[in-house]
Amino acid sequence: MTEMMDKLILYFQYPFVRYALIVGVLIALCSSLLGVTLVLKRFSFIGDGLSHVAFGARAIAAAMNLTNYFLLVLPVTVICAILLLRTGQNTKIKGDAAIAMISVGTLAIGYLIMNLFSKSSNLAGDVCATLFGSTSILTLTETEVWLCVILSVLVIAVFLLLYHKIFAVTFDEDFSTATGVRAKIYNLILAVIIAVVIVLAMNLVGALLISALVIFPALSAMRVFKSFKAVTVCSVIVSVACSVLGILISIVAGTPVGSTIVAVDIAGFFTFSIAGFITRRA
Repeated sequence: MTEMMDKLILYFQYPFVRYALIVGVLIALCSSLLGVTLVLKRFSFIGDGLSHVAFGARAIAAAMNLTNYFLLVLPVTVICAILLLRTGQNTKIKGDAAIAMISVGTLAIGYLIMNLFSKSSNLAGDVCATLFGSTSILTLTETEVWLCVILSVLVIAVFLLLYHKIFAVTFDEDFSTATGVRAKIYNLILAVIIAVVIVLAMNLVGALLISALVIFPALSAMRVFKSFKAVTVCSVIVSVACSVLGILISIVAGTPVGSTIVAVDIAGFFTFSIAGFITRRA
């Protein structure tokens, strides 16, 4: 135990470890806030679809030799989030079909572009790192950290300012519209901030594991709590704790960061499921 603590203290002397923890906490906070809303609206799979869009956009950015891929990935993902929302409301193409269509299409195009235009000698390693976030969180620059901080603060501020409207739209969109709430506008705002969170989360867990970061904390909190506010607060605490613990374990054990965080989230879900079962029986 002492040896492990000494190892962690040694690693904390390096800026990239501190950067990883800062970004990890912020992304976990943002994703858990939105996760509760997405799960309750039965639209949680949108995270998976948008993560594939972000992967395709990142492949294009790499082919264009963009030094800061955020400049392309963020607007493309936001636009696709809006399109998903619009297409999902179309009677001819239902929401789940629209997500599947965009998800599979952008993932395939992204991998094709990486094969055709990649100048890397280790294409398989680059694809694996992008999909599973194995090393990207530990190679963040100071500029990327500040960008993450600014975007995360904006996401949190929007959620807090619009909390009551989001609550209303989440539980009964039709009733909210009837009472004068512009549900379509708030759904649009939700789609945009979801896209922002997805782009930020790519560095933490990779494109394929983002849905887990959004869904598991919310589901864990729902095993024990019932009110929207209590579930949201618990989800934030669980998500941040699991992310920090996952990052620390990955540093000490040398395991992939993204997969380790998701494994800790799964363990947290089972722990809360057991706690919820015991509480109900008591």
